[in-house]
Amino acid sequence: MAKQVKLSAKPRSHVGRNSVKQLRARGAVPANIYGPKTEPANLEINVREINQLLAHAVGENILVELEIDHGGKTSKHLSLIQEVQHHAVRGDVLHVDFLEVSMNELLHTEVTIEPVGEAVGVKSYGGLLEQLLRHITIECLPKDLPDCIRVDVSNLALGNSLHLRDLILPAGVKATGDGDLTVFLVAEPKVAGESKGDEVQQAPEVIKEKKQEAAAEAKA
Repeated sequence: MAKQVKLSAKPRSHVGRNSVKQLRARGAVPANIYGPKTEPANLEINVREINQLLAHAVGENILVELEIDHGGKTSKHLSLIQEVQHHAVRGDVLHVDFLEVSMNELLHTEVTIEPVGEAVGVKSYGGLLEQLLRHITIECLPKDLPDCIRVDVSNLALGNSLHLRDLILPAGVKATGDGDLTVFLVAEPKVAGESKGDEVQQAPEVIKEKKQEAAAEAKA
């Protein structure tokens, strides 16, 4: 399950390019919090704290208990990191969006899919394991939110596939996509020289086309 971590924040009263520069100068980055029952609010968070949080994250879904300091009073907000904007070159965190959630209400979010084991069709027959879905959409309570979905593919033989409906999901987690979608497939191995044969068959046609072009130029 996704680990819940704590993160300090403060309200941010000023917005704009100059205020962002001032934030970064004192080691902070801008952030927002919003949700179905939450008024959007501008925040600032410590850049070192958010970097450490992201560095130790196992998956893409990170549950955060935001502790917002309102000048002596602290309010706590269970949130999901919705988006992190990074600098295109340096990779620095530029902005973070938090989606406030409720422990008693279902989440709808995406999680990554990871294969576990080596498919028998790959190990014994030289097949190729193809992963057609990297993420799936799930429904669950925040306490059941997984870091990722790990799928055992070791029993897949040549030509076998696993569909969304076949996945064994953690307790409390439900996939909401089309059950017929293929997640993993063990494809037949490519026959050596197959592509070269295709090139050989195409070669005479190319030569013929060039001869026709040359003849047309000579007549002109």
